[in-house]
Amino acid sequence: MDDFFRERILETGRLPLFCFFVALIAAFVLTRINVRLIRAKIGWFGNVGVGDMHIHHVVFGVVLTLLGGVAGLVVSGLSQGWYAVTAAVFGAGAALILDEFALILHLRDVYWEEEGRASVDAVFTAIAITGLLLTGLRPLGWENSDGTPRGAWLTAGVIVANLALAVVTLLKGKIWTGLAGLFLPPLLIVGAVRLARPGSPWAHWFMAPGSRRPRPRKMATAVHRERRWRRPVIQAKIAFQEFVSGRHDLPSTRRLVRLQERHEHPAGQERVTGRERAAGRGHHEGAAGRDGREHTASRE
Repeated sequence: MDDFFRERILETGRLPLFCFFVALIAAFVLTRINVRLIRAKIGWFGNVGVGDMHIHHVVFGVVLTLLGGVAGLVVSGLSQGWYAVTAAVFGAGAALILDEFALILHLRDVYWEEEGRASVDAVFTAIAITGLLLTGLRPLGWENSDGTPRGAWLTAGVIVANLALAVVTLLKGKIWTGLAGLFLPPLLIVGAVRLARPGSPWAHWFMAPGSRRPRPRKMATAVHRERRWRRPVIQAKIAFQEFVSGRHDLPSTRRLVRLQERHEHPAGQERVTGRERAAGRGHHEGAAGRDGREHTASRE
């Protein structure tokens, strides 16, 4: 084990990346343990706040990434040991930020809602990519050319081709295939050629009714594959995520707003204007925010 660590990590100069990787995982696990204890009201664990203002841990993540990033720039040429320490600080901060990725994405607190699973996806993605980099793989088939103009153009062409395939794969809704294909380019060919997922931008543009080139048969096939093959995989992924990070089973506030609007303005009645709907949504979200502050013990 010592020989493997020395040959694959130390001698290849990947110690800072390894420290980032370990700190990312450790900080994420400790953060999830903490927030789950807060949610369960166990022990002395509680939210951090100033007065009535709850301070989300993404704030501490921003501070740590700034400290680790700036300190890394200062010490990178002085000592690899201290550079590894700053990389670990940066990794811990990145974990705190990514753990509240859904908050940044939706600009509202959806930590324990269905939308909050996006944060877990973001952390798992960062861990997977960092792990692949530690193995020595390079994204998009990036390799140093032989120094000749022909070699440089060949390297650039491979990178551009793989990047184009990755974009097509991601637009088809195959996120994990696209991310893995960045390091294993043959997967990008498979992802780009195969049928798009029914909810993807590609299906919306080229397959769905009303699109540029509606293809009802392909859309029906995509829906069938989604139900038969994709849904069990997603359910297994969600089960594993919630085993690690806790259940995201609170109802979506956005869905509650839509259901309440539908109940208050059923079909056949005069539709409310966009401004009135926005005002109503703001009222409901304000009420939801007040309710959330009354139960802060259930949320980190």
